[in-house]
Amino acid sequence: MESTSHSHSGVVRKSAEDCAICLDKIQAKKTLKCRHSFCSECIDSVFKLKPACPICNTYHGEYTGTQPPGTMAVSRSWQRLPGFEHCGCLVIQYSFPSGIQGPEHPNPGVRYSGTSRTAFLPDCKEGEKVLKLLRKAFDRRLIFTIGRSVTTGLNNVITWNDIHHKTNIEGGPQWLPGALKMLRMTMLTCGYIAVLDIQIQNICLGFKRSSV
Repeated sequence: MESTSHSHSGVVRKSAEDCAICLDKIQAKKTLKCRHSFCSECIDSVFKLKPACPICNTYHGEYTGTQPPGTMAVSRSWQRLPGFEHCGCLVIQYSFPSGIQGPEHPNPGVRYSGTSRTAFLPDCKEGEKVLKLLRKAFDRRLIFTIGRSVTTGLNNVITWNDIHHKTNIEGGPQWLPGALKMLRMTMLTCGYIAVLDIQIQNICLGFKRSSV
């Protein structure tokens, strides 16, 4: 009697010897570090789109996003952020020219409009550490993407991805600990090492103490 096996993606296999991608018997078996096995050709095709196991979603290698070409510039200001009145702030300026969507975007060959965004961090030791992480995320094309704007409803525009930023100096909640938690989750999802996870947790504690 054949047994069935369920993956986290909802795919049902007849047995553990079947490939979770093509659902046939595994050919030229390739086993990942997470110990899940697939047809070599099947998993290679999946990794071209996303280097993650289709069963457990464990990332293998370095993950990069779909952020279009742009620049990230940083300057300093005397203005103070709520909860960090003891220091000025770091002003992050993201700039993106207009361009054509690539194969990794929703509508390859379709034009998208350029944009610029401004964000703020406290100009202190903890803020510098977060800035360093954001630079890494920017270099890995993780901060922005191209898609549908939640605020305007327009398609084929540059939008924020899943890393939260403070975009206004005044108002808003004491966002930093929550934003750092989101940053931590994003970095882990994208394959950052455990040491970086510990570092971000320490930064969160530093922000909590600073905002008391």
